[in-house]
Amino acid sequence: KRYSTMLSQRLSILPNTIKRCLHRPFSGDGSVLRKTALNELHKEIGCDMVDFAGYELPVLYKGENGGVMKEHLWCRAEGKSSLFDVSHMGQIRWHGKDRAKFLEKVVVGDICGLAPGSGLLSLITNENGGIIDDTVITNAGDYIYMVVNGATKFGDMEHFEKMLAEFDGDCQMEYLEDSMQLLAIQGPGAAEAISKMLPSGFNLERMAFMTGIDTTFDGVEGCRITRCGYTGEDGFEISMPNEFTESIASRLLDDPTVLPTGLGARDSLRLEAGLCLYGNDLNDSINPIEGGLAWTLGGKGSRRRVEQGFLGAEHFLTNDGKLKKQKKKRVGIAGMKAPARAHTEIFDEKGEEKIGEVTSGTFSPCLKKPIAMGYVDSKYFKVGTKISICVRGKMQTAEVTKMPFVESSYYRAPE
Repeated sequence: KRYSTMLSQRLSILPNTIKRCLHRPFSGDGSVLRKTALNELHKEIGCDMVDFAGYELPVLYKGENGGVMKEHLWCRAEGKSSLFDVSHMGQIRWHGKDRAKFLEKVVVGDICGLAPGSGLLSLITNENGGIIDDTVITNAGDYIYMVVNGATKFGDMEHFEKMLAEFDGDCQMEYLEDSMQLLAIQGPGAAEAISKMLPSGFNLERMAFMTGIDTTFDGVEGCRITRCGYTGEDGFEISMPNEFTESIASRLLDDPTVLPTGLGARDSLRLEAGLCLYGNDLNDSINPIEGGLAWTLGGKGSRRRVEQGFLGAEHFLTNDGKLKKQKKKRVGIAGMKAPARAHTEIFDEKGEEKIGEVTSGTFSPCLKKPIAMGYVDSKYFKVGTKISICVRGKMQTAEVTKMPFVESSYYRAPE
């Protein structure tokens, strides 16, 4: 048992005082990086650590299967799965009989209509219709479970507190801080990898994508599993008490089909899947329609589009719920010879008129070619439109393409 043995040997020589010191207090000025429960395990496995969202996190691992390219391809390989430490993300529980009603003032999604166990991706908007953050929300029955981005979680909660102060109803926010950690396991082999750690009789086959449940995991009570992810593959996010995180991660990594994977591969995987990174592809001046996320509002005539009631709706919806025309929109881009990184300028086909800007770009390990996404002016939305991109001072031909770039493999439960 390669990782569990490593863990037991290390814990045997660490006094409790040192174990407690592994977690430093948050510093608002960013001078002290926060550490997840797996910080020391990451370093013992061997990785390059970076500052991300105020946390020290692995960007890539070393060794035979390490590096962004190999980690990326492993996650898409048949029977394999990748383990990500995403404990920097903000986990929130919402309580009170009016919790769904309050959240419908905060986000664009249909929270009141969520069946117990069901979840959705939604958007937190501001008064101008801009996106403050994207979030996954699940109806956990007795409470509503929300996960927000690590880089924005403190700003999100300040926003929630202001809205709670103005809300005439019964709703309370419980931020789980670092008492609960979050791991993501993604890939075709993810279900098989976690199945042996679930309680006897747990039916993973019937667990649909974007559903979640409170359960024991590896014998640990107080865990929560959500079938979701950020790679375009089947996968799960597992929330667990801080003190059990290393033992659970080590048990998962004892499985030779599971590979520890860093932020570098997580970014290239999500880009192949056409998924946004907040701060790059979305921000508080981009609305859901511009961001290509109108589907989070529901379809034509849906209750949320018609009733609205969330901040900034009037900036991108008509009174009867129709989508207002936008001057720019997020699109996929391909066909260039060299990768176009964030802030690369986009021009018309002749290279004469600037029409937009790249927000994310990389070399696709699966497609073996550069891919990107960005925003272009309205008349260049259409798939197949020829454009030019200025990469390192040189114009390259490219074209608008559909997303995802790599076909998604989200799990579909049997009817």
